[in-house]
Amino acid sequence: MILAQCAHLLRGAASLVKSTSLSSVLSSTTCQQKRYASHAENTNVFLKEALHQLEYPEKLQRLLLTPQREMAVELVMQMDNGEIEVFNAYRVQHNNSRGPYKGGLRYHPQVDIDDVRSLASLMTWKTAVMDIPFGGAKGGITVDPKKLSERELEKLTRKLVVAIKEIIGTYEDIPAPDMNTDGKVMAWFFDEYSKYKGFSPGVVTGKPVYLHGSLGREAATGRGTVFAIRELLKAMKLGRVQDHKYAIQGFGNVGAWAADILHEQGAKVTAVSDATGALHNDNGINIRALRQHMASGKTLATFSEATKFEKEQILTTPCDVLIPAAIGGVITEANAGKLDCKLVIEAANGPTTPEGDKILRERGITVLPDIYTNGGGVTVSFFEWVQNLQNFKWEEEDVNRKLDRKMTDAFQAIWDIHNERKIPLRTAAFVKALQRVTRAEIHRGFD
Repeated sequence: MILAQCAHLLRGAASLVKSTSLSSVLSSTTCQQKRYASHAENTNVFLKEALHQLEYPEKLQRLLLTPQREMAVELVMQMDNGEIEVFNAYRVQHNNSRGPYKGGLRYHPQVDIDDVRSLASLMTWKTAVMDIPFGGAKGGITVDPKKLSERELEKLTRKLVVAIKEIIGTYEDIPAPDMNTDGKVMAWFFDEYSKYKGFSPGVVTGKPVYLHGSLGREAATGRGTVFAIRELLKAMKLGRVQDHKYAIQGFGNVGAWAADILHEQGAKVTAVSDATGALHNDNGINIRALRQHMASGKTLATFSEATKFEKEQILTTPCDVLIPAAIGGVITEANAGKLDCKLVIEAANGPTTPEGDKILRERGITVLPDIYTNGGGVTVSFFEWVQNLQNFKWEEEDVNRKLDRKMTDAFQAIWDIHNERKIPLRTAAFVKALQRVTRAEIHRGFD
């Protein structure tokens, strides 16, 4: 039905593509190389595989792949020492056919337009997979926040708000925390925006609980990851969450909460890592003790109740379930053949490159894709937005229960397509997302 409507609406489209395998997409796309430098290209390779499954016309493919708006601005700021610095900032709005644009703001030295563009696209498909009424966007500033004082960080955030305030809003585009941003940054953002537009708590999510944030939001992505693991194990008849050993690359917000909840449920988290090092204990690391250790200002690498090893080895350490929960592009053609696990659960955004994914498929390692696995964060962001519109705060048990329902329903939709079409879970997730976005585009009409 959707394809017929698309063909009617987009007369003159190129011939339909019949290929369905990742190998054929890799060999036919112009971005195929020995290594992938572009995050956007990586995302498009996975998307094109799903588009080939759906046999969409070329014109519709271009419509779905192309961002609707890209903004690049320069933020000029006087530093504490009196010097003038210029910071590049971006906001990419990919698609809003299903609702307002939604996506985080990241502060990182490597932020560029390609990175932001890719992540904005991922947000479109993530919100669609989770079936929440948002589109996709992303933003960021090219900066190392560790080199800024808190005053400079606040000033920079407020300058960003002034620069992009005309394209964001409670019903237009709703930023959220991302890499190196948090509730404090969102509070500054909300406050600055309200100076121009009036009281607007719904303009950002991920705010502190005491400033119109949602209970359960901090743990949401990690908790959703555990719900996702539970559903996959159940579907594959591999037993319970606590029956397996886990290795987690990245012990930031997502990785730490996932580890904490797994530990609480009786599972053995046998290896963890962050930028300072890696730890291993085959009997399971005491995650609560590790988090207390780090909360006191100490580093993961100085924790004495586990064996230290090189952080680069975390991806290849023996385990049942590997959870990459840090940065993108860490599982590649160079190391995918060395992974020693049964399942890869992508809690990070884009941790696996297309060629790395191809190797995992050939080895029979099941990958649960990022656009579903880490969807708990944007789902509870949606809950926060709804609470802001209602001016009514939900109990944390309600938030967690609703998150569980969303993660369960989204997984079942992906699993059904996976079984019906005999395609990998990643492709199935993109197929479901594309179907939902396309349906919205068609029924809203074309000018």
